[in-house]
Amino acid sequence: MKTSDYSGEAGRILTIDKPVDWTSFDVVNKIRRLTGIKKVGHAGTLDPFATGVLLVCLGRATKKSSELMQMQKEYRASIALGSETDTMDHTGKVVVESDVPKLEKGQIETAIEAFVGEIEQEIPAYSAAKFKGKRLYRLAREGKEVPTLHKKVTIHDIELLAFNERHIEIRVVCGRGTYIRTLGRDIARALDTAGHLDKLVRTRVGSFKIEDALTIDEFQQELKGMEVSGK
Repeated sequence: MKTSDYSGEAGRILTIDKPVDWTSFDVVNKIRRLTGIKKVGHAGTLDPFATGVLLVCLGRATKKSSELMQMQKEYRASIALGSETDTMDHTGKVVVESDVPKLEKGQIETAIEAFVGEIEQEIPAYSAAKFKGKRLYRLAREGKEVPTLHKKVTIHDIELLAFNERHIEIRVVCGRGTYIRTLGRDIARALDTAGHLDKLVRTRVGSFKIEDALTIDEFQQELKGMEVSGK
């Protein structure tokens, strides 16, 4: 088998564990260079600071991107309490600081339950959403005024996994287009404090799970193995 077999008649969907500090397009470009396949895309952007399941479509499988993006997604997120940033994650500039009240498990669970169902979310200023044809993050980086935009999203389930005085860890199952950064900020606000995400892992997209995902290095090794066996 040769590397080119990845672009077979039906194409292929790769489950990649996106590295931290890589953009989703960085992954696509890397896969394109490694395989030599021109037609490569992804199904659902992950923020650079996030890791986990990124579906990369090769060849004819790129036609399935829209279908894949409709699939239910699952995340593990860590909310750092006491400060809010302009990006709603740890890469941004602190814009609000707040004391953190003593929190009880029942109090946190009640707060997060209020976000389950169809809710309206604020779209982060630092996001790829467009306003009048321009990406919001470009407006924000240029120091221009970013309009406050909202969208309806569906959150199927939120589970409290762990918490301490400064952090809350949750599992979120949601529909397409949900901003986990906004959710983290809003949960902190509901608990009368400030917060931002300091870790985000996408653990599942539909039936594609992180346990089955390949790191970039593992994918590269797989390709080398195919080249050797194809000689």
